[in-house]
Amino acid sequence: MARITVTQLAKDVPDDDAAYRYLEGLRWPNQPVCPHCGSINDHYFLTPKGEGRKTRTGSVSARRVWKCKDCRKQFSVTTGTIFHGTRVSLRIWLFVLFEMTANKNGIAAREIERKYGVAPKTAWFMTHRIREAMANRAPHMMVGTIVADETWIGGDPTNDHHFKPEVKPERHQGGTERPNQKTDKTPVLSLIDVETGEIRSRAVANVTAKTLHKAMVENVNMHASRLMTDEGAQYSPIGKQFSNHATVNHSAREYARGPVTINQAENYFSQLKRSISGTHHAISKQHLNRYLGEFDFRYSTRKVTDTERMGMLVDRSAGIRVSYKRVKRA
Repeated sequence: MARITVTQLAKDVPDDDAAYRYLEGLRWPNQPVCPHCGSINDHYFLTPKGEGRKTRTGSVSARRVWKCKDCRKQFSVTTGTIFHGTRVSLRIWLFVLFEMTANKNGIAAREIERKYGVAPKTAWFMTHRIREAMANRAPHMMVGTIVADETWIGGDPTNDHHFKPEVKPERHQGGTERPNQKTDKTPVLSLIDVETGEIRSRAVANVTAKTLHKAMVENVNMHASRLMTDEGAQYSPIGKQFSNHATVNHSAREYARGPVTINQAENYFSQLKRSISGTHHAISKQHLNRYLGEFDFRYSTRKVTDTERMGMLVDRSAGIRVSYKRVKRA
């Protein structure tokens, strides 16, 4: 596939009919695949009669409909995907899809509202549907050298009108009491596979050994992997279940010792916080995991082109139908 840029996308997709054909090329590079039965065949294309295919409201739609040769059901390229049932122009969807995959800092829903002329709720819902597709829904167990680190996401508590300053606990060398553990911010744990470059982040209730261990067990083949962390005491009991546990002592200003470092996680957190502050300004705890999935997707695919990344996202969009109520509930 030719390299995708904004100008090239505008040329290739001048209208909705071209948008359907373009999305078919991304999702079905060879032949249409029936989303109902999974059949790959030379399915029937249903040519619309007269001026075009009409919707239930009587308006003309550019939707291209196919009929499965095996199960005999009708389908289109949007059936059973994040685009299913949308009333937004598919052309707009493709532009927003590209912007969210290509922009390192992401794009705010308010910006989509201004640029594409959609309602604020529509823009917000579109971005969250795309984030659902970006999420790693069937993760394999990570194995190899794993970097683990945590950070805290949230605004400055002194900006809260009800803020009451509290005395922070002193930092004890090698102890378990850490100043950030008593903040109102949300802790986030990130696991990075050094060999593949894949990252998985999630909001956690706290950064105790029990909570972090549960997250690692669900994502990492611990006995066959090596763990690299900072000197946090909560990692000591977890590290014993790995084949090896190496640490760097940030309190002593040690950030790398030969191959032992967690700078990959620090770099990710730096980009994440700059993007939240500069693009989104604020993220609620309710939807934080979706935003983390978005940044994880871009970080894990940072070495591929924007064209390849967009194709990967279209592949992930299949099998996901998201309602507004479900997104609201998070």
